[in-house]
Amino acid sequence: MTLQQLHYVIVISENGSLNKAAESLYVAQPSLTSAIRELEKETGITIFHRSGRGVTLTNDGVEFLTYARQVYHQYEMLRDKYGLDGTLKKKFGVSTQHYSFAVKSFVEMVKKFNTSEYEFAIRESKTRDVINDVSTMKSEIGILYLSDFNRKVLMKLFRSNEIEFHHLIDCSASVYLWKGHPLASRSVIRFEELADYPCLSFEQGDNSSFYFAEEILSTNEYSRTIKACDRATMLNLMIGLNGYTLCSGIICEELNGSDYIAVPLMRETEDTVDVMEIGYITRRNVTLSRMGEIYIEEIRNYLSRCQSAE
Repeated sequence: MTLQQLHYVIVISENGSLNKAAESLYVAQPSLTSAIRELEKETGITIFHRSGRGVTLTNDGVEFLTYARQVYHQYEMLRDKYGLDGTLKKKFGVSTQHYSFAVKSFVEMVKKFNTSEYEFAIRESKTRDVINDVSTMKSEIGILYLSDFNRKVLMKLFRSNEIEFHHLIDCSASVYLWKGHPLASRSVIRFEELADYPCLSFEQGDNSSFYFAEEILSTNEYSRTIKACDRATMLNLMIGLNGYTLCSGIICEELNGSDYIAVPLMRETEDTVDVMEIGYITRRNVTLSRMGEIYIEEIRNYLSRCQSAE
């Protein structure tokens, strides 16, 4: 087993194709295929499932990739510190549910570094992908929320993936809509008042679960629903269809524009589960990099300013 083979596995998993991986690595595809087969023979597992649509990781491959990323990351750190050329770029990645404050904090963090020396990545993604990205160390940090409804399931998933959850802020549910919406002038909105408008939510994939929903109160009955894949589309649907979504109430006007507001959702009963505990996840026993420390500091500062403004 060589570092080169580990690197090959990482690149193939990121590209989902042997052809694309070979182009990225500047190696011939037969050589790449041969190297992976030798590695699979040595380890006694099948790392990739090959099909006409490309390659995907097997269950054994997902676990192998987790360790491969850790080993190769440590190698990169050694090469960066002690290598002769000194040209290796430090990498830092974040995976997050669709929170504008997470993007804003990422922007502020990146400003503190020379981007010619670093390779930064931020991925707004599905809840399960956020967890997988941190589990496999594709991203150092993941941003998501817990509630009384999803906590037990997600915490079990965190434990099985060697992931730790770190608290950032607690928020009550708010209705996110555009300023021209018929309900935008309300100081609070009752749930039944939303019945005539489409509820917008982020798509979680074919194998989605209520527990992975980004929007709180996902088990409520909604007579009109529309799913979207990205924040820009969500905002367009708010204006075009008078749609709304349920959120934390923390919005970044600088990134989303000034045409949108968050109105508190009235709590129907004392038993209503409407508190979002937003936090970040990391691999267990992994120390944050300098970029990670600054990123979390920027998030905490931003959230603190939001609380002070209330």
